[in-house]
Amino acid sequence: MRPDRPVMAAPEESLRKRKAEAAGPVHGSPPGPGRDPAGCPARLRAGTFWLTRIVLLRALAFVYCVAFLVALHQNKQLIGDRGLLPCSTYLRSVQRHFRGQVSWDAVSYAPTILWLLDWSHMDSNLDALALLGLGISSFILVFGCANMILMAALWVLYMSLVNVGQIWYSFGWESQLLETGFLGIFLCPLWTLSPLPRGTPTSRIVLWGFRWLIFRIMLGAGLIKIRGDRCWRDLTCMDFHYETQPVPNPMAYFLHRSPWWFHHFETFSNHFLELVVPFFVFLGRRMCVLHGALQILFQVVLIISGNLSFLNWLTIVPSLACFDDATLGFLFPAGPGGLKDRVLKMQEEETREPQAPLTCGRMARRTANLALGVLITWLSIPVVVNLLSPQQVMNSSFNPLRIVNTYGAFGSITKERTEVILQGTASSNASSPDAEWEDYEFKCKPGNLRRRPCLISPYHYRLDWLMWFAAFQTYEHNEWIIHLAGKLLTNDAQALSLLAFNPFAGRAPPRWVRAEHYRYKFSRPGGRHAAEGKWWIRKRLGPYFPPLSLQDLKGYFRSREWPYPEPS
Repeated sequence: MRPDRPVMAAPEESLRKRKAEAAGPVHGSPPGPGRDPAGCPARLRAGTFWLTRIVLLRALAFVYCVAFLVALHQNKQLIGDRGLLPCSTYLRSVQRHFRGQVSWDAVSYAPTILWLLDWSHMDSNLDALALLGLGISSFILVFGCANMILMAALWVLYMSLVNVGQIWYSFGWESQLLETGFLGIFLCPLWTLSPLPRGTPTSRIVLWGFRWLIFRIMLGAGLIKIRGDRCWRDLTCMDFHYETQPVPNPMAYFLHRSPWWFHHFETFSNHFLELVVPFFVFLGRRMCVLHGALQILFQVVLIISGNLSFLNWLTIVPSLACFDDATLGFLFPAGPGGLKDRVLKMQEEETREPQAPLTCGRMARRTANLALGVLITWLSIPVVVNLLSPQQVMNSSFNPLRIVNTYGAFGSITKERTEVILQGTASSNASSPDAEWEDYEFKCKPGNLRRRPCLISPYHYRLDWLMWFAAFQTYEHNEWIIHLAGKLLTNDAQALSLLAFNPFAGRAPPRWVRAEHYRYKFSRPGGRHAAEGKWWIRKRLGPYFPPLSLQDLKGYFRSREWPYPEPS
């Protein structure tokens, strides 16, 4: 039986009322806090960079933390009082070059606060710089705030280490960290440590400084490849890269066996990301955001496929300047009183009062930012000329403070991997066929065929990295390796801390040390060598340097002002 119409009137009216309540508040009623008139959570407006600054500072502080941690663990062994290349010896050589005085010329040639400290206790000085830098960067990483004084201190501390680090600090990521850190100084207010300093909005000039940096990093890397090794133009470089890169990781072992078409696709994608995508940064907000996202994704892929120190982590930092608060808001909780909520209220205040009063402090800040922009523009001239030059150089600085530099990576690819294997023997006769030679193992570089490739990024073993270069040069180009051999002849504890395995631990040091040259190749996954537990196969090429005894090295050490190793 069909019910009468009046019976349905009340339920229909009730249903309409429930739908209206579910749709939102009655017209004219005030919206709830943190919600738009439709009742949805309010969204951050594009065009402000309060949260961007926090993310930038934390990312930069993380890289500084890693860099200072590496310095704390390795500087004494590499450039300390009894290091492989003592920095006090280096500073004395600079001093002699400038007529024996700590003159302005000497300081400008190697800017470092170590000029002002006691060189007879260089280990303590190096530890103090590293610990201070580690403490400041850890504070910024945890709290997400900083001021110009803290950021300037980090920059000066790290510059002081880089400029006495000699060959150990001679790579592009050191200059890149100094340039990124210099921009980070101007990202912050002068005194306050508030994460959202209302009187100091993030400068657009500084943001464009970061964007200009990532543009030069990527374009420089792309151009040096196109102008360099032919395999980049033939799309075949990735056929070799995973096996021959400085310090492969476990993923590189499997990626090396990818099909040829995948390696071609990787190489083509690399060219697109380094030669085309960088120009997106100048094409408006959406393309700039796309540029940042693609570059970060690219760096993550590189992190997964190799141990390239903190280079890729550092390259992510300037890419973050491509994002505004609306883009990065998802990284922050939306609760009341949180950073995201406070930025939303600040945006609402800016909408009501778009023009803040121009105080002396704001005027000084604008002047400083404008001066920074002029400085970067002026120092960029030789960098741009270098980018346009067919004789482009990579990873070079045109000023001693390394404020604006030129970058690039893997302009040429080695097609074969060679390794230097250090060995020692207790035999009195190094030439005897009965002499038993035992291998030293490094922390990460290939050696033992059954040892799995390591995974250490963003940490960096500086000695392992230099051993890769030493393998396709001669020991005459790398005198520090003879110094290392002398220390192994005495079981020097400090030098041995840089290695993973000492075959003479707990017994007398070796009488002789030599270096052998080998060609290394990845074993084939699923093949016979892999079934035996071998990640690598190798073939001896010949001696790298002949057997040496401690007595053989006396004159060598004396001529280079190196402390003569004493048996432990």
